[in-house]
Amino acid sequence: MKRILIPLLILVIAVLACGSQTPSTPFPTAATSIFDSGRTLYGFFPTPPEVSINSVMKIYKDLGSHADFVLLQQNVPWSDFVHTVDGASQKRTDIINQVTLARQNHLDTVFVVDGLDGLNRSQFSGLPFGWKAGFNNPDIRSAYENFALWIVEMFHPRYLGLGSEINTYMDTHPDDGQNFISLYNEIYARVKAEAPDTKIFVTFQWEELNNLIPQIANGRTPLHPNWDQVQAFEPNLDVWAISSYPFVAFKTGADIPADYYAPLLLQTSKPIAVAEGGFTSRSIGPVTGTPEAQVAYLNAIHNQIGSRLAFWVYLLLEDFNLDSYSGYMKTHGVNSTDINTLGMFAAVGLGNSDGTPKPALDLWDSFRSNR
Repeated sequence: MKRILIPLLILVIAVLACGSQTPSTPFPTAATSIFDSGRTLYGFFPTPPEVSINSVMKIYKDLGSHADFVLLQQNVPWSDFVHTVDGASQKRTDIINQVTLARQNHLDTVFVVDGLDGLNRSQFSGLPFGWKAGFNNPDIRSAYENFALWIVEMFHPRYLGLGSEINTYMDTHPDDGQNFISLYNEIYARVKAEAPDTKIFVTFQWEELNNLIPQIANGRTPLHPNWDQVQAFEPNLDVWAISSYPFVAFKTGADIPADYYAPLLLQTSKPIAVAEGGFTSRSIGPVTGTPEAQVAYLNAIHNQIGSRLAFWVYLLLEDFNLDSYSGYMKTHGVNSTDINTLGMFAAVGLGNSDGTPKPALDLWDSFRSNR
């Protein structure tokens, strides 16, 4: 779902870039960073309720009141980066515009580089014609690494993810998993050589890591996490980061086990992060939810692992208008299956699409103010 939202956001923001050029010099590094505070930092994906420039500008302004940073999760622009870190391209300009909007609203950024399709984790996203899918492809490896290095050189991020929900790909392509791990380690070394203070990670899909999705679990025992998939990245994981959308596995927030997230505390002494997640506040299609379920979800994370969180990303500040998004998607060739999948996440926001808050937003703000 988020791989639909992010390109839509980029397309809208790209309108703001008409006539502009990509800066040739990196963004200045702030003298002080909120990431030096030693507190848990709170963020969102910067997804607007409507597909419009006004909605984009408003969501960034609203985020300034409820977040410390935005998470910019970017699919690799393969052709733009296959040969070099440098150069000018519309993709570079689009990303720079997003960072500019964030900084104008006093928000920092966390980046995640992603090569996979979020609606089908067995596939790469947007590979050029003729490219062979697989992390042993030299072109894929080169573009992935160059893109990550460009982000580091341009924006100096404190946190950089090099893959999203990577265990989903490892489950469907176990033979290619080691190729990704080797690429991760190569990029890790390159980034550390240039920016030793940048903390690097990949994210793991928590419900799948716990074998709660029967179609993918392959007979493994539910609620017994596949720690071997995480340990395979050690010692080069600076943060243990998860995504969690428990409404795909539990009918209500009250059904989330009292020790659901707590096993993370026993497996690592490193910082922990929730790099994305949420709970729907109303039932849509096959998923169920209520405003109370959102509150229970936030409390489960806060009570079980909140003391160890370096940062916490919630997917949406506000619900999105599915009519606005589906109309835009149809004109850009998106099929009805993907639109229906998107719809299941329309009510994940902590506020309604008109900006009125849900009960969970007050709870989120209380966590942030009392950290």
